[in-house]
Amino acid sequence: MALETDPAIETRLLNVLQHFGLAKAHVAARDLRDWQGLATSHADRLASLTLICPPAVVPQALAPVADRSLIVTGDQGQTAEHVQRVIAAFPSISRIALPDYQPSPYTDLVHERADDIGGPMLDFLSRVDETLPSVLLPEGEGEIDGIMYHIRGAGPPLLLLPLSVAPSQWYSLMPQLCERYCTLTLRGPWLGMVGSLESRGHMLGYLRAVGGLLDAAELRPGETALEVGCGTGVLDRWLAHRTNGANPLVAMDVNPYLLQEAEALARREGLENIIEFNEGSAEKLPYPDNHFDVTWSSTVIQRVNADLMLAEMVRVTKPGGRVAVLGHAHDMPQWINLPLPTDLKVKLEAPGWDGVSSNPQGCHEASLYTRFQRSGLSHIKMFPQLTEFSTPDRLQQIQAGILPTLNAEETEFWQRAVAQAEAEGTFFVVRPVHCAVGTKS
Repeated sequence: MALETDPAIETRLLNVLQHFGLAKAHVAARDLRDWQGLATSHADRLASLTLICPPAVVPQALAPVADRSLIVTGDQGQTAEHVQRVIAAFPSISRIALPDYQPSPYTDLVHERADDIGGPMLDFLSRVDETLPSVLLPEGEGEIDGIMYHIRGAGPPLLLLPLSVAPSQWYSLMPQLCERYCTLTLRGPWLGMVGSLESRGHMLGYLRAVGGLLDAAELRPGETALEVGCGTGVLDRWLAHRTNGANPLVAMDVNPYLLQEAEALARREGLENIIEFNEGSAEKLPYPDNHFDVTWSSTVIQRVNADLMLAEMVRVTKPGGRVAVLGHAHDMPQWINLPLPTDLKVKLEAPGWDGVSSNPQGCHEASLYTRFQRSGLSHIKMFPQLTEFSTPDRLQQIQAGILPTLNAEETEFWQRAVAQAEAEGTFFVVRPVHCAVGTKS
């Protein structure tokens, strides 16, 4: 189940352009890891760049395309402040600030603010596409070098990259965009938050922690297992291989976009008859009482009402079955292997927020253990673990959460340290997690 590391995302995107004979195209995106490589190394292939509420930007990536870029931001929150601070150095950048808006990776932002985004985006594209020839490509779907595409419309080519995990992605703007552009909507295991979740789910450091959780749950051959909040299903696919298909697996998530990706990825690995995917809320699981032998979850309990989620997990588990939860440990320090000034290193490694959005009623600290003790479960096992991340794409995702917390001087120190550590091959991040497993009486 190893995920390939080459070629880079920008190489895959260039292969898409080459396949369709496109010398250049408009690009619209959100996540830094999707567009940074193209902008820094292949700016000549970008007719324009539109960023929709990006969680982070870096000046080096914007500089080559600043004169043909549009950036849409919210007007509230730390991320918006970070983006606005960076783009202030580029007066040629077109910009839109959405009033009274603070998006998150899970916000359906294009659907919620279609009028505020659609018109200005089309106006911007019309100003920069005068020299970009129109194309008429066969409509339909396909895959090139691991990138899935869906072609609609005719006109100048426009690549639409994922909008993090927004449930409906670009759907609300597609009728307008397809009237004037040949749109290539791109998705798959290399792009956006899907790519980030897939990357994390293939990292040995993370899998060791998940494996420790499931070992403590003592999943036996033939037993049924439910993952609550499966995301792209990467852990269910890993579990299916780990158990040689000996367990019927059910994977559930509230996000229809992630479920679409999860089902497609399971089919690619021939696991569609082993893993069943369902849509539903962790706070109200769509299953009867006493249904599963093992009910488990990884890094979801901080995003929901933790008490409701745990009660629901207990409800759907059979007597004698086990409930297992892995959650973020924001009450414990992390380790960043970078040569940073002492004050900055202390700031970044201190317990607290690490760029992961949380629900005020969620659980991202040691209260997980108290919640398990109150849940009615017995034979409770409680143990923290460490997860380490070292691949470039996952580290880039971590940086996207860190950069908005830094001032200009700290950003300079950070980028210098990252460049040095990357050259030495020593950049990694260690983050702690809390784990608990209990048996239903």
